[in-house]
Amino acid sequence: MVQVRLGKTGITVEKNSFGALPIQRITQEEAVKLLRKAYENGVTFFDTARGYTDSEVKLGEAFEGMREKVYIATKTVAKDVESFWRDLNTSLNNLRTDYIDIYQFHNPSFCPKPGDGTGLYEAMLEAKEKGMVRHIGITNHRLNVAHEAVESGLYETLQFPFCYLATEKDIELVQKCREADMGFIAMKALSGGLITNSAAAYAFLAQYDNVLPIWGVQRESELDEFLSYIENPPAMTEELAAVIKNDREELLGDFCRGCGYCMPCPVGIEINNCARMSLLIRRSPSAAQLTPEAQEKMKKIENCLHCGQCKAKCPYGLDTPSLLEKNYKDYCEILAGKEY
Repeated sequence: MVQVRLGKTGITVEKNSFGALPIQRITQEEAVKLLRKAYENGVTFFDTARGYTDSEVKLGEAFEGMREKVYIATKTVAKDVESFWRDLNTSLNNLRTDYIDIYQFHNPSFCPKPGDGTGLYEAMLEAKEKGMVRHIGITNHRLNVAHEAVESGLYETLQFPFCYLATEKDIELVQKCREADMGFIAMKALSGGLITNSAAAYAFLAQYDNVLPIWGVQRESELDEFLSYIENPPAMTEELAAVIKNDREELLGDFCRGCGYCMPCPVGIEINNCARMSLLIRRSPSAAQLTPEAQEKMKKIENCLHCGQCKAKCPYGLDTPSLLEKNYKDYCEILAGKEY
């Protein structure tokens, strides 16, 4: 069993942790079964968010009566003090608990600090003093905000996208967290579904002993795959290194990570899936991407207003309208049988 210590929090858990965003897509019964099975097989860290619809509610039911045996991290997108307290109290109620192990500001466009005029960090400190929050964290997709959070010394954990498609700048951020004794929680460890070899993903992250990956789990078969790595963690072999090399050659560059911060679209385009459809369709079974419903979603790209809203909100600075056009063109060619 490989364990990770989340910096100065002192929280030490198994290298595998449970990302609870996908369980909002399954029933309460199915979710509770998955969560309890994860715990029974060694997983003790669970990450959710106020914004993940009923994910918190499902965790609350799964771990009622055994709260002290697991670590729960959740998040708030609050932009003012009133919303902060409303979110925190809702999360506590949903999770059926009186404390949250790590409470995180959820991808803010700036780094909340004392005296910044929002009152957010002061509210977070008050919640910690009251015992409602045990550790203060922040999540982000922007390198500049992430670096500012590390340098501020105000946060105990950082949650940031990290996988084997990482750039040197991403790796530098991981090392910076280590030096600051700040816990690093890796989201998007499978790059939103673009990485299909979980053993390669695990072996890459295993090289960083201060990184805790959160795997998004929706199906029991997915959970079983990650649970198998507890007793038999994949090591970096020549074969897995070749998988990583090939994927980096194919995927590095301007591609949509599927984070969804560009949404909603004024004409209803499902940008976070449509802007990376040509990659998804080549890297995973095509049936789901070729249904009449999927075709209808892609056809909405024809209605793009080129208003620039999605481009302005993309934390990666992507030219989203151009990516949509490219993916729609590729998709139409695939449907026409010219490719795939």
